[in-house]
Amino acid sequence: MKFRKEEEENFNFDLTPMIDVVFLLLIFFMVSTAFVDFSHRMDIALPSSKSSEVSETPQEITVEMTLKKEIILNGKNLTLTELETKMTEFAKSEKATAIIKADKGLFYGNVVEVMGIIQSSGIDDISVAVK
Repeated sequence: MKFRKEEEENFNFDLTPMIDVVFLLLIFFMVSTAFVDFSHRMDIALPSSKSSEVSETPQEITVEMTLKKEIILNGKNLTLTELETKMTEFAKSEKATAIIKADKGLFYGNVVEVMGIIQSSGIDDISVAVK
């Protein structure tokens, strides 16, 4: 008895749709990725100059507040009383501005307390940083 051979099926993949799907996934992940914020300070030793001028740009004060209720003023940990004394020193310059960067899980009352300390020291230009 003679059996007929069935035609072998072609098992080749068509790569064109697969490349399209991979390209779309690549675009999706590139667009949805949260980019890293590199605004953290670095220790940089800047050169000095004999002919430097004092600029009239406002002095920027950065107050950061963590979820553990830590207060960081321009990179240094402080308590509320130390913050109050430092703010009165900064308020002596005419154009001082304060930026508050508070953790989103922090209670609103803690942020308002720090804003009150800054405003009572004489700094009226207060900003709250958001993402």
